[in-house]
Amino acid sequence: MTSGNEWEKFFDGHAPIYMGNRFTSNTLAEVDFLLDELKLPPGSRILDVGCGTGRHSVELARRGFKMTGVDISSQMLAEGEKTAREAGVNVKWICGNATNIPTRENYDAAVCLCEGAFGLLGTGDDPIEHDLSILRSISAILKPEARLIITVLNGCHMIRQYSPEDVKDGKFDPTTLSESHTIEADTPEGKRNLPVRERGYVPTELIMLFRLAGFQVEHVWGGTAGNWGRRPLELDEMEIMAVASKIK
Repeated sequence: MTSGNEWEKFFDGHAPIYMGNRFTSNTLAEVDFLLDELKLPPGSRILDVGCGTGRHSVELARRGFKMTGVDISSQMLAEGEKTAREAGVNVKWICGNATNIPTRENYDAAVCLCEGAFGLLGTGDDPIEHDLSILRSISAILKPEARLIITVLNGCHMIRQYSPEDVKDGKFDPTTLSESHTIEADTPEGKRNLPVRERGYVPTELIMLFRLAGFQVEHVWGGTAGNWGRRPLELDEMEIMAVASKIK
């Protein structure tokens, strides 16, 4: 999922129940949307960054695409392998860090969805360099003009949600649009409270970060799970979607 040890531990423990989250129920419609936007023929290679249990990868493989799923959580990947086996499809699974994706293949497109790496900060991660490294890592293995679709937390929503008291208490940092909180996780040592950080973006900052990584952003839309569409971003919705293409 991301470089932070805390997130790896959280998702390893969360893996068996991940598909019980409500936002996972729209996979078919989401894949329809992705394919309509990517406009790729079956047989094309697609990279799924922060793939989790592989719900998008498995469905795209069902539709004839050559899929590679990358995630830092070995347990999330184990769930993906099981789902792919049951579906009778082949997906290449890579356990690795999204900031330095360990593959030399070239891809026709990439997706990074539902905070599948981007914006999930470990304790020591720099709030800009972490996500810029992810974009550069993706760019390095995409073919020229290949497209990337990503969904990220909406910084506009964060700004409107938090108060000056939250800033004072360290819950929200307006200089990095990051929120800090504690989540309960199942770990090999039992249940533990893990401190985590999540990063949001306003559209202008997201566009500039993409440019630094060699992408041209074509669209910024509302990207909240369950409500994807070619529509303007709503200030109080959870996620932003960016559609970009790799500059030649």
